[in-house]
Amino acid sequence: MSNAEPRIADHRTPLGALYRGDCLDLLPQMAAESMDLIFADPPFNLGKSYASGMDDAVPTERYLSWSRQWIEACVRVLKPGGSFFLYNLPKWNVALGAFLNERLTFRHLIAIEMTYTLPIAGRLYPSHYSLLYYCKGPRPRVFSPDRLAMATCPHCFRELKDYGGYKDKMNPGGVSLTDVWKDIPPVRHQKFKRRTDANELSIKLLDRVITMASQPGDLVLDPFGGSGSTYAVAEIKERRWLGMELGPIDQIIARMEPGNLKIEGRFLDEYRSEINALFPPAVLKSRYDCGHWTPGNIPKGRAREKIANAAHQQVELVLQEQQGRYSAPRTKGKRRLVSNQAVKSA
Repeated sequence: MSNAEPRIADHRTPLGALYRGDCLDLLPQMAAESMDLIFADPPFNLGKSYASGMDDAVPTERYLSWSRQWIEACVRVLKPGGSFFLYNLPKWNVALGAFLNERLTFRHLIAIEMTYTLPIAGRLYPSHYSLLYYCKGPRPRVFSPDRLAMATCPHCFRELKDYGGYKDKMNPGGVSLTDVWKDIPPVRHQKFKRRTDANELSIKLLDRVITMASQPGDLVLDPFGGSGSTYAVAEIKERRWLGMELGPIDQIIARMEPGNLKIEGRFLDEYRSEINALFPPAVLKSRYDCGHWTPGNIPKGRAREKIANAAHQQVELVLQEQQGRYSAPRTKGKRRLVSNQAVKSA
């Protein structure tokens, strides 16, 4: 890593180096085209108070100008084929995406659903953050997204989406990842929270990004250390990493202790045990016990029956609707209309 590092690190781990300082001062000291993956979660300019003392309530153009400066510095150190992710409010990413379009190749705008309970008057309810995904060059060197489990009812274990006659075409490895992520919750519980002065990102989010866009041994950069989520996941997943944080770094250093990383590693193991399979082990067993279809045991669909005089039958159905009702029993897959008179006589 020596050819990619700036000054002497303030803290080191087996795989990474952490620097306390401004990324605009540190990034120019790094070797050009040395990073495999960059993930950035900058301050959102929402007027929050940070331990670093930075001004988080500046005029719009000043914030965007500052953002363009550090993005330009990140583009310089990104390798050809490397991936760049920018996590921010949709408001800012709309403007910064236009700037990035002139420098990198657009891949995706990922919406990360974050539902809270406080509406904002005069606006649509904001329920997602924006994650821009770019690469340097025509395509990323690494693109290996996880697959997710099919959504099922927690009570009866049936699938929540009807896949009709395409069940036998489902990938046993899971459902393809989309650009809308609904399964990344905000970090609120003290069991998972590592930062006391501000919010932090879920390690599930960083696990997904790092898995998708890097391989073990690759070099990951996060210019806004925050709580150190990126560095912790990189260490757990055997990626080399470089980190920077303007404010105090004591909490990040504590998080990188082997015992604490082991705890977070168990959280990730538990999460990963339920992805990259069409059904998690417990759900798979429950579906089998309930007699629902499972991978390798999918009933083949029958050809749809052609109904003679279908249009005429539909007209008859409409005419009789006022005098009849549908009964629950089925005959050869068709609903049966029972007249009120027939019900009375029965």
